Amino acid sequence: MTALLENKEKFHTTPLGAVRIRKNLSLVTEDVVPWIKKQLCRADALIERKGKNWYVSVDDVIITINASSYTVITAHKKTKR
Repeated sequence: MTALLENKEKFHTTPLGAVRIRKNLSLVTEDVVPWIKKQLCRADALIERKGKNWYVSVDDVIITINASSYTVITAHKKTKR
C-alpha cells in the first residue's frame, strides 16, 4: 500500500479546485473528494509519485495530488494521441 492510500482521509481540495475538477471531468457530484477516494481504491488505479505530486491514472482520467499536503490539485481526461 502506498503512502497515498494510507493517508486518503487527509484528502481535500480548494473550492476553485473542486470547480476545476468538476468542469474537467464533467462530474455532476457536488463533493469531488469522495469520488476521488473511490477512484483511488480501485484495483486498476495506477499510482505513482513524481517529485512533489502523486499521479493517479484510472480509466481515462489522471488525478494530481500534492504529496505533502494531500491537496487534490486537479484531474483531467487523458489526451488521445
